[in-house]
Amino acid sequence: MITQENIKVTAYKSDGFIGKYQKLIRDTVIPYQYSVLCDEAPDTEKSHVVKNFENAAKALHGEDVGDGFYGMVFQDSDAAKWIEAAAYSLALYPDDKLSATVDELIDKIAAAQDEDGYLDTYFTIKDREKRWQNLLEGHELYCSGHMMEAACAYYEATGKKKLLDVMEKNAEHIYKHFITEHNEGVPGHPEVELALMKMYRTTGNKKWLLLAEHFINKRGEDPHFYEKEAAKRDWSVWGNNPTSHDYQQSGKPVRAQSDATGHAVRAVYLYTGMAQLSAKCGDNALYDACKRLWESITRRRMYVTGGIGSTVIGEAFSVDYDLPPDTAYAETCASIGLMFFANAMLKNELIGEYADVMETAFYNTVLGGMQLDGKRFFYVNPLEVVPGISGVSPTHRHDLPVRPKWYACACCPPNAARLITSFGCYAYGENSDMSFCHLYADGEVKFENGMELICRTDYPYDMTVNYSVVKGGRLAVRIPGWSDTFTLVQNGEKLDIKQINGYVILAVKDGDEVQLTLSDTPHFVYPSVKIPAVSGMAAIRRGPLVYCFEDADNGNVLSLALKRGGKITVCEPDTDEPDGITRLKVEAVRFEDNNKPYSFDEPKTTDTPAVAVPYYTWGNRGENAMRVFMPLY
Repeated sequence: MITQENIKVTAYKSDGFIGKYQKLIRDTVIPYQYSVLCDEAPDTEKSHVVKNFENAAKALHGEDVGDGFYGMVFQDSDAAKWIEAAAYSLALYPDDKLSATVDELIDKIAAAQDEDGYLDTYFTIKDREKRWQNLLEGHELYCSGHMMEAACAYYEATGKKKLLDVMEKNAEHIYKHFITEHNEGVPGHPEVELALMKMYRTTGNKKWLLLAEHFINKRGEDPHFYEKEAAKRDWSVWGNNPTSHDYQQSGKPVRAQSDATGHAVRAVYLYTGMAQLSAKCGDNALYDACKRLWESITRRRMYVTGGIGSTVIGEAFSVDYDLPPDTAYAETCASIGLMFFANAMLKNELIGEYADVMETAFYNTVLGGMQLDGKRFFYVNPLEVVPGISGVSPTHRHDLPVRPKWYACACCPPNAARLITSFGCYAYGENSDMSFCHLYADGEVKFENGMELICRTDYPYDMTVNYSVVKGGRLAVRIPGWSDTFTLVQNGEKLDIKQINGYVILAVKDGDEVQLTLSDTPHFVYPSVKIPAVSGMAAIRRGPLVYCFEDADNGNVLSLALKRGGKITVCEPDTDEPDGITRLKVEAVRFEDNNKPYSFDEPKTTDTPAVAVPYYTWGNRGENAMRVFMPLY
């Protein structure tokens, strides 16, 4: 079984499509998001994140800050994710001004840490006596987890240890509370598990591995823990139901779980920690559980766009094949978490399907969660939008037709920023004697095993990927499941090589040139008849990109149906659009409206080409209808 680890964030220097997005994060998203955290951005939801840390520090020194906390109970995590995104950006593009801004924020965070290592502004400001009494809702471990990730990223990118020292002290406090003092409990919102695994990899301190293992092993051991916890207190944060075992993924021990249930982000964060732990410890029973949960998601509970979590009720997984396009939740954070899970599964076993799903989630839902100019964001990612219904109807209020500037619950924007700036860690992996290309990312990469590559590609619009080998070794290159054909040429000679689990393995030497060409043919994607909401319809995919149809190109998309087996034409790239968007034209018919809700008269039809754009670009031209799945005629 071939296993591997991520490359370090400093090992990849980007260019091309990914490089443009990383520069957008550097130039626009990171400065904008920091202005929001400081409550300086006009016409946006108040954040108060920085002020919360300042007020917590004052409270620790006995100052009366009154009700000096504003925001969600997990508001601290917005700062953590922003620091992590900034850290990855600094690894790519050193910037003294940004580094100084991060250092200033870290000083505020350090000042808000209690003497015993506890760090959480909500309880420090509101009531220090309530610490660790409400794991179900309190998000203390969730916020610690995100800050641990930020600390590891900033240390790896800059070598600066202050935040890492803060979070090691915090981790010691958590270890003492749950391990040394034997206090019961597991995180209400999983996250700290995967963060502790990152702390272990960064510091080598085995206590963090043991603490991650503790939280994973204890989950579901007592399915009624949260009920018992709630009975001991007479207060709550927001009224979470402690009896909802599915919502908390706490009804069974993790090794006995088979169905992805409950809050989608919580679920995939938990599964990521499980997969990381199974890879590190060789825990086959844990990996078997991860494989069952992976199949539950990807075979029966995932949208064609890589979105997961189909219901607004609990931001959660529903039941098998319940994947409505118009009321989809498909939170941006959930698809980011799905990428984390896929990446962790690759550490257990080299299987191309894991990278296939990672790629689908990234190029469709994750990128679609951010406007092309980086200034507006989707929390929810529907596959069908109708102005006047979407964002308006009681059943569709969560599915907005345009991206807002910010959210009171702003978990998704900084999450997307940290994912995009660390893309190289998902694209490339390594072990001691092999390097891995999971995703196709233009740029230069230096592996710790000594291999060096330069990748040149216009992916995801051009399906040719060129690798120039600076320093040779063994190279595993993924062949995606969506590509029905591929050619591989090494130094001008076409190779006859079989793929193993979705990868081809090559021996390459200094100066070698390798060219991979994948299928660029667009295809209809037909949903299973088990998915009632879209049975008998079709979507379109070309390469990693799922396409959609908007009024802006087609007039009323609700009047269109695609011709069965109709021709799909690839248009020339539109150089006036960001990314040089490549549209598709599809043979279609338009139904004439007879202006009655129902009629015995068959509507007249007219042949017309329908224009499709990549799903990640939708909603950038004002409010208009959008559809991924179209009727067939």
